Amino acid sequence: MHITRIHAFKDNYIWLLENGQGQAVVVDPGDAQPVLDYLKANHLNLLAILITHHHADHTGGIPKLAQHYPCQVYGPAKETIHGVTQRLQHHEQVTLGHNFPTFTVLDCPGHTLGHIAFYSAPYLFCGDTLFAGGCGRMFEGTPAQFSSSLHQFMQLPSDTRVYCAHEYTEANLAFAAAVEPGNTDIQTRREHVQALRAKNQATVPSLLEVELATNPFLRTQIAEVRQAAEEHSGQHLASTELVFGALRQWKDSF
Repeated sequence: MHITRIHAFKDNYIWLLENGQGQAVVVDPGDAQPVLDYLKANHLNLLAILITHHHADHTGGIPKLAQHYPCQVYGPAKETIHGVTQRLQHHEQVTLGHNFPTFTVLDCPGHTLGHIAFYSAPYLFCGDTLFAGGCGRMFEGTPAQFSSSLHQFMQLPSDTRVYCAHEYTEANLAFAAAVEPGNTDIQTRREHVQALRAKNQATVPSLLEVELATNPFLRTQIAEVRQAAEEHSGQHLASTELVFGALRQWKDSF
């Protein structure tokens, strides 16, 4: 299977999967036109659309794509999204066809209440829940929900490839460096990302093992991270959920 990154809007990524037999699947097509252009240029038929959550920059392309290609549209059962034909629950399986992996659906509320991810080792398509170096804003969920969602991802194999939906890595790592100024893994990664962005190159997908070493939202159990969150918030934070909430609030105003 081949995976292509399609740029949309200012910093969105639409992921397109090809099976080598003229069929494609897209993840979170907020804009139909760049997908249509790629499909036409590469003589591909769109077999299915995978949707992680209801925000327009992830769903806006569904109607136009469905007009051109009579495909299945898979999305979260707990959110109302126009055009979804298959509503998915936690741990359901999504079988797409020959040479495509069978994905397991993972509920991951936090960014939105019904947010889901699609996982098939080593691929994790996680929408706006986990970013390279960070996580999504907590628009609808609670710190406990969001923290639990990220903890679920942390249990996946370390070689999991994280396909998030935005190019936010450089800003995320600036925040990570503020939280853990002594973390040399963050410093090294930040320099690498800055070099890539200077050349207008993408920084995702990333590896889960790299996220575990450098992403503060996956490191709420680390003493230095808790201490930094406590110092910034001026509160004693007795649990990883409270550390996460303090970090998310800090990042929102960073």
